[in-house]
Amino acid sequence: MHREAILLTPGPLTTTLRTKTAMLRDWGSWDSEFMAVTAGVRKSLLDIVRGHESHVVVPLQGSGTFSVEAAVATVVPRDGHILVLDNGAYCKRAAKLSTMMGRRTTLAPTDEAQAVSPAQLHALLEKDPSITHVVLIHCETGAGVLNPLAQVAQVCEQHSKGLIVDAMSSFAALEIDARSTRFDALIAASGKCLEGVPGMGFVFLRKAILDSCIGNNASLAMDLYDQYVYMEKTGQWRFTPPTHVLVALAEAIAQFEEEGGQAARLKRYQANCQTLIDGMAALGFKPFLEPAIQAPIIVTFHAPGDARYEFKKFYEAAKQHGFILYPGKLTQIETFRVGCIGAIGPVEMQQAVHAVSLTLQEMGIASGKPA
Repeated sequence: MHREAILLTPGPLTTTLRTKTAMLRDWGSWDSEFMAVTAGVRKSLLDIVRGHESHVVVPLQGSGTFSVEAAVATVVPRDGHILVLDNGAYCKRAAKLSTMMGRRTTLAPTDEAQAVSPAQLHALLEKDPSITHVVLIHCETGAGVLNPLAQVAQVCEQHSKGLIVDAMSSFAALEIDARSTRFDALIAASGKCLEGVPGMGFVFLRKAILDSCIGNNASLAMDLYDQYVYMEKTGQWRFTPPTHVLVALAEAIAQFEEEGGQAARLKRYQANCQTLIDGMAALGFKPFLEPAIQAPIIVTFHAPGDARYEFKKFYEAAKQHGFILYPGKLTQIETFRVGCIGAIGPVEMQQAVHAVSLTLQEMGIASGKPA
């Protein structure tokens, strides 16, 4: 019997049959039942960050990057100055879209193998008072680094700067509490740790800044303030919503709650991550990051030093054994990545390691040891 390949990627990812089945019904976007699903999902999302008192949540059509762009353009005034804490590919993407939105943007580079530094941020904000907003990628999946959100938020609050958090790969797995961590905007998406399908992002906006968002965004479709106001007034989306994606997300959230919420999901992902790292170590593979900054979301491994290794062949062979891996995102050295998230557990991770072992044998590679 043919089994669907398991996606060991940072999203899209493997979903449950319940989540897939939820998409078998068609919905009218103005229908009261669908509006109730929208309202229920928004409430559940605020529950996860304990943000009902301090924040609103605005869903948006499109991939997570759509919502990052929408958040920057909605929250940051056109004469604002954004500082992007950069330790990877997704940080650089945030800086690129901020610049394209016409916002003055400064990059603060950090090595890809290190977490960003709250102390460095403090020094930069002291040095340049023109900075109005800071952008942080919570889990930089270019390498898999966990960045210190709570400490960065503390520095931003101390300096009265706005904080925009890309929590795409961390939301619902790593703890984020809006009561103790202040952020102006926090962005995530349906197809990540909530284990829904891709096609929808959502942005938590701090209530205190809503009025200052009016008129910032030059885009009709991406204006989160307009989307929020319209949704509050009518219960509807301004433009055609991703109906199947939303109901799949509602079903995925129900399963998230049944599992035990964020703490339980984190525990499963941590077990997945440890099973993967231990199993790959037995095959000679070396993780790129130190354990202290390794998020349990995706692991970057050094490529084997054997001359017969070629990622494309490695990928195709692993796929034949039922697992889809992810290419490396680092520019200086050759790596590949293995995701730990999705509707999978340690058993599937053990199977994945076995698939990699078979792949090495087929390629005539004795060990995953790096060069």
